[in-house]
Amino acid sequence: MRFLSRRLVMPNDLNFAGSLFGGRILEWIDEEAYIFASCQLDAKSLVTKHIGAITFETSAFQGDVVEFGLQVKKAGRSSLAITCVVRNKHTKQNICVADDIVFVHIDPETRQPTPHGKTKDQLDDTNFEI
Repeated sequence: MRFLSRRLVMPNDLNFAGSLFGGRILEWIDEEAYIFASCQLDAKSLVTKHIGAITFETSAFQGDVVEFGLQVKKAGRSSLAITCVVRNKHTKQNICVADDIVFVHIDPETRQPTPHGKTKDQLDDTNFEI
């Protein structure tokens, strides 16, 4: 898993206890996973179908830099499952793991699922730059 994207935790990202708000990190994960999936499939017409097991392991605080590691877990006919690990850039401690984020490739006009034409082996060999 490569960690390529980073965010700075700002005051607006904090909850009442002064740590990174869980809802904010989930928003970031959905966005980062979409960008990753879109780049892997070379397609923009993707929708989030499912976000499965999410584990919060440690907190992040104002001024921390968090980074996102993403990898393809599984490729279906029209779907792509992604694993995302968010960790503290400096300490390397995992903050959050989202183990099953599923995107579905859709036809932009009909909004119906459509094959993306890639296999997991093809995706594993692609350039992971976002």
